[in-house]
Amino acid sequence: MTVERIVQSNGGDDEEVELDNSLRPKDFTNYVGQERLKKNIKLAIEAAKKRGEPIDHVLLFGPPGLGKTTMASVIANEMGKSIKITSGPAIERAGDLASILTNLEDGDILFIDEIHRLHRSVEEVLYSAMEDFKLDIMLGKGPSAKSMRLDLPKFTIIGATTRTGSLAAPLRDRFGLQHRLEFYSDEEIAQIIKRAAKILDIKIDDKSAQYLARRARLTPRIANRLLKRVRDYADVNGDGIIDTVVSEKAMAMLEIDELGLDPSDRRVVTTIIDNHGGGPVGIKTLSALTGDEQSTIEDFFEPYLMQIGLIERTPKGRKATPKAYKHLNKKPKDGDQTKLI
Repeated sequence: MTVERIVQSNGGDDEEVELDNSLRPKDFTNYVGQERLKKNIKLAIEAAKKRGEPIDHVLLFGPPGLGKTTMASVIANEMGKSIKITSGPAIERAGDLASILTNLEDGDILFIDEIHRLHRSVEEVLYSAMEDFKLDIMLGKGPSAKSMRLDLPKFTIIGATTRTGSLAAPLRDRFGLQHRLEFYSDEEIAQIIKRAAKILDIKIDDKSAQYLARRARLTPRIANRLLKRVRDYADVNGDGIIDTVVSEKAMAMLEIDELGLDPSDRRVVTTIIDNHGGGPVGIKTLSALTGDEQSTIEDFFEPYLMQIGLIERTPKGRKATPKAYKHLNKKPKDGDQTKLI
C-alpha cells in the first residue's frame, strides 16, 4: 500500500484534480519564477503571432511539480487558443490519438503529460502528425488492409516529462522548443505562497510565508499543498490565521524538517549512512533496503536531495555527503567513505 506524502510531487490526473485550478496563473505576469524559460517562450509566441502561425511544438522537462502543466496553460492563453490535456498512459492505441488529433482546430494546443510513457506504436503515428500535419491510419487487417492519409489542422503539441532520457530520439527531435524547468528559489516560493493565500483568502504574514517556503523543497506544488495543510491546522487549533507559531507546530505534526525532508527522505539518506557507511550503494540495493521502487527514488527523492547537497550520484552508486551527516546528526564510523569537515 502506498501512502501519499505531503512533500511528494508526483504528477497524474489525481494530482491535477487535487491542486486547485484557481491557484494556477493564467498569464506570464502572474507566473512567478522561470525567468529564462518565460523570456524564450514569450519570444516564440510573439514571433508565431506575427507570422499568423501556431507556436512550434514545445517539450518541457524537469522534476515534477515545477509548473509544466501551468506553463502549457499559460502558453495557450497567451496564444489565445484552446488547450486539450491528456497523458501518455491515457493514449493506449493509435486510434485514441487519431480521435484526439482529428478533433483539434487550427492553432489548438494538445498537452501530453508524461509523454515518455507513450506506446511505441502511438509515437510512430505522432511523427508525421507533428512534422507534416498528416495522419496515416490503417483500415482493416491482413491482405485487404489499406492505408489512408488524413489532413490535420495546424496544431501545437506541448509535451511534459520528468525523464527526457526515456523519450525516443525521433520524437524528441520533433520539438522545436525544448526547455528545462529549474527549481525555484526560496524567495520565489514565498511569493507563490502569498499569492495562493490571497486567492484562498488565508491570512498569513511574511515570516510564515518564508518559513513555509524553506520547507517546500523549492517546488510550487508542494508549497501550495503545505499552505493548505497549515491552513487546516490553523482552522482547527487556532483562529485561522497562519503565524510562525502555527506554522512550526503544523510542520512538527507533519514531521517535515527545516530542509523540507519528511520521514521517507530521511530514511533514504539514513539507509545510505547506516547500512553502507555513507556509500556508494547501488540503486537496486537502496530500493530493496528502503522498500521504494527504483523509479520513485530516481524521480522523487534524488533530484531534491542532490539539489540541496545531501547525496551524490557516482558511477559506483549513491553517496551521502558531509552535509547529510551533519543534518541528520550522524557521526562517521571507522571505514565510512564520508568524513565530516
